Amino acid sequence: IIYGQFCRLSYRELQKATNYFHQELGRGGSGVVYKGLLGDERKVAVKKLSDMVQGEQEFRSELSVIGRIYHMNVVRIWGFCAEKTHRLLVSEFVEKGSLDRVLFDNLNLFPVLQWSQRYNIALGVAKGLAYLHHECLEWIVHCDIKPENILLDEEFEPKIADFGLVKLLGQGVGAQMLSRMHGTRGYIAPEWALNLPITGKADVYSYGVVLLELVMGTRISSQVVQGAGEVEVEMAVGHYAKILKEKLASKDQSWLLEFVDCRLSGEFDYLQAAMLLKTAVSCVEEERRRRPNMSYVVETLLSLVEG
Repeated sequence: IIYGQFCRLSYRELQKATNYFHQELGRGGSGVVYKGLLGDERKVAVKKLSDMVQGEQEFRSELSVIGRIYHMNVVRIWGFCAEKTHRLLVSEFVEKGSLDRVLFDNLNLFPVLQWSQRYNIALGVAKGLAYLHHECLEWIVHCDIKPENILLDEEFEPKIADFGLVKLLGQGVGAQMLSRMHGTRGYIAPEWALNLPITGKADVYSYGVVLLELVMGTRISSQVVQGAGEVEVEMAVGHYAKILKEKLASKDQSWLLEFVDCRLSGEFDYLQAAMLLKTAVSCVEEERRRRPNMSYVVETLLSLVEG
């Protein structure tokens, strides 16, 4: 049955497609994702949602919004299952998996991400977020932007995943709706802790952290002593931002060699690297008013793409 933009699948069909939920692709706060193959030979990712408190009607109305989302940098949702207590989402399978696997690859399982790929990932994620924040019929805040939720296709084009589980905020809805939602340690904007209403600027902050990690090639939170609390991780981001502000102000750019992922052996575009770091610093501003919006970030990054 096609429901709105979607195909409705039975739980049995999805058991069969995933070989009884055999191959796990990843797991997050909202559930576990499995690899599947539909009857028409389409590869899919099937997400079993946990902690779904809403009934079938609410689930469907949320889906009807997600069904209208269409952007090359956002994962496409193809179908769903709402049977008894089961709530599953079926989305396109993205070949290379999540960015964290490739970027923080300590086992050398993947070739090092080249500079042009990193810049393209930064730009693609910005475009996807700008679409969700500014161009969708409904205003969508992701609330959990991190490398695990950025998937890479065959061409290393990024696609934002897991956006469908954010509460679809009507413009100006307060923080109450989001009180039980949390992002991931190391990527959370300061306003979460302050109980301020959550806006798209929370995603801008998380995106800024991802930018720093794309340039450096390491996880910011891993730069903090193990076992440190939330505050220390936030301070690590602030610490980098402070150092970078000073360095970016100087005419000399040789410091970039120390800052950019050493696995690139100096093979990167200095102008673009400085631009990504400058953008990252503005995105992780403590005061959200001072952070740019994602459309502005897209324009900024596009200005340094060779035509």
